[in-house]
Amino acid sequence: MTDTATTTATTTTDSTTEMLADRYIAIWNETDAATRRELIAKTWAEDGHYLDPLLAGDGRDGIDAMTVGFQSAYPGHTFRRVGAIDQHHDRIRFGWELVTPDGQTFVIGTDYGEITPDGLLRSITGFFEQP
Repeated sequence: MTDTATTTATTTTDSTTEMLADRYIAIWNETDAATRRELIAKTWAEDGHYLDPLLAGDGRDGIDAMTVGFQSAYPGHTFRRVGAIDQHHDRIRFGWELVTPDGQTFVIGTDYGEITPDGLLRSITGFFEQP
C-alpha cells in the first residue's frame, strides 16, 4: 500500500476540558467526603467507569468508594496533573504523578478518557509508566 497522503491530527484543549481534568485530579486528593462526592457529581457521568491496573470503579458511588480505598492505602499521597492535555473529538489524554507526603514522585502515569456530549467523564483508563 502506497502512502500518497499525509494525515495530521490536530489536538486542541479548551478551558472546559482543562477544568474537567483538574476536577478529576482533585477528586483523588479530596479527603472530605461531601466535597469529594460533589466533585464526582460535577465531573463523572452517572454511569462513568474507571479502570487502571490495580483499581476499578463503576458509577459515581463505585468511583467514590474506589477513591476512599486508595486514600486509605496511601495516606497523604497527592496527585498532580503533569503537562498539557491532548484532546480530539470526545477523547482526552493527560499525564499525572503521584507524590509521597515528603514530596517524592512515587508513580507517574497517563490517563485516557472519554467525555460525554454534556462535558462529563464517561470513562478513564489509567496506565502506570513508572512503578
